[in-house]
Amino acid sequence: MTEEAKTNASQAHPAVSVVGPGDGETIVLGTTRMRVLEDGSHTGHRLAIAESVLAPHTPGPPQHRHAQHDEGFYILSGTVRFTAGDEEHDAAAGTLVMVPPGTPHTFANLTDQPAVMLSTFTPDLYVQYFRDLQEVLAGGRPLTPQANVDAMSRYATEPATDPA
Repeated sequence: MTEEAKTNASQAHPAVSVVGPGDGETIVLGTTRMRVLEDGSHTGHRLAIAESVLAPHTPGPPQHRHAQHDEGFYILSGTVRFTAGDEEHDAAAGTLVMVPPGTPHTFANLTDQPAVMLSTFTPDLYVQYFRDLQEVLAGGRPLTPQANVDAMSRYATEPATDPA
């Protein structure tokens, strides 16, 4: 088989991606620890998946809107408060929350117990946002609201200044 034929064959049948329990890229943002399970590199950038552990009493990001991607949250343990505009939803383990583009939203763990959630990003656009925030912290700079807004703006996301 020629090299070109091998390359075409591997593109037609990409390798299966397996991420074990201790694998994946870890991103730590304050009291939230995120494990990137799929950053889009194995899905043609159509989908990214991350597991996040929110410590007790973890405030979420400012309410914001994504222009180009859907975001999904499946609660694995604990309870996460989702705010969408002026509506609040307490999502317990086993709950799926889907946020379409343009919908203002945020989340927080208001409880005394850790919460774990699996997040999806379709397409994978937003994973780099979390990496950027980690770089801010690693550079010794504080994660100010402006730093957060600046990072969001690079990924078709903006703060939701009004709930509608």
